[in-house]
Amino acid sequence: MTRIFLALCVMMISCCSSNKTAATTANTETDSLETNIPGCIKELITKFKREEKTNPPRSVWQYSYNGKTVYYVPAICCDFYSDLYDDHCNLIAHPDGGFTGRGDGKSKDFAEARSNEKLIWKDKR
Repeated sequence: MTRIFLALCVMMISCCSSNKTAATTANTETDSLETNIPGCIKELITKFKREEKTNPPRSVWQYSYNGKTVYYVPAICCDFYSDLYDDHCNLIAHPDGGFTGRGDGKSKDFAEARSNEKLIWKDKR
């Protein structure tokens, strides 16, 4: 019984210390984001780095949509909405996700009309 308890304690301590290391690495990691990425999008990425890792991993994509540059953040799971931001981080729409999988209906043509896809950042933890 004592051996089991001791083994569990060692496992818990090692897990906690590895999580702290991963969090520290994520916070101090300097991705080479392009200078033309809006500061508010960089701040959003910094926020994601401070949060727990998700599955699927967080990512930020850049597209051209309706003649403008937009930033798409896929949903983190299941029935959550994805987010679509303009270059000032104003939330334009939720193009997909939610209970129906069709988003909020404000950008129904996003999947078909978007172009110039570019991965800006993906959580690699």
